[in-house]
Amino acid sequence: MSVPAHSAPRPAGSPSVVDLNADLGEGVGDDAAMVRLVSSANVACGFHAGTPLLLRRTCEQAVAAGVRIGAQVSYPDREGFGRRFMEVEPDDLIADVLFQIGALSAIARSVGGTVDYVKPHGALYNAIVHHRGQAQAVVSAVAEAGLPLMSLPGSVAIDLARTAGIPVLTEAFADRAYTPAGTLVPRTEAGAELTDSAAVARRVVGLVTSGHITAVDGSQIAVRADSICLHGDTPGAVGHARAVREALAGAGISVRAR
Repeated sequence: MSVPAHSAPRPAGSPSVVDLNADLGEGVGDDAAMVRLVSSANVACGFHAGTPLLLRRTCEQAVAAGVRIGAQVSYPDREGFGRRFMEVEPDDLIADVLFQIGALSAIARSVGGTVDYVKPHGALYNAIVHHRGQAQAVVSAVAEAGLPLMSLPGSVAIDLARTAGIPVLTEAFADRAYTPAGTLVPRTEAGAELTDSAAVARRVVGLVTSGHITAVDGSQIAVRADSICLHGDTPGAVGHARAVREALAGAGISVRAR
């Protein structure tokens, strides 16, 4: 995935609160452990992964943990886990996104929760960074649902949402390597994923306190983010999350949805 980093510096002063999010309800990883370590749960909506029962249980866990629920919408691609780009007509994509938000909203309400934001998954997430047509369709659906959009700083979708007056949540990635140009190192390349929990924790504290991430060549790039993503399905994910929480606490930074 190639994504631009936001060039604007963070405001002066070190934030005392940060939001941590993770993708849950996909039937992979240790959701029960991860939901106790994050403040926002991007819950799959069934199109790329998850069953109604699994999504209900995931929402129950999030409500019990006091964790904010987001709708993790995707292409209708269960076979490919939502990781394959699809050419979708704008009206179809709007309807698909609204269908997923509506389904998860009903499930969340059934266990005493609400859906509070929307975060696309996989290939759809990647597409709306640059694909204006699909970005506009997603933004239109999110606007009709009356919810904030979580996406990458500098993406077409974020720009369109801001222009439309839709609240946005920008994010950075704790466990992915960045290039000097501010893009993510492709997963097919060596070193694309950080595997050492201590290194992941140091990176998150550094990002929160300075607004910068160290690229693979050692240079510093500015990344302004409202939330930090910890992938729940990567090896060692729970260990990463625990290390991040401990490091943030040591730095006097609380984890809370913002």
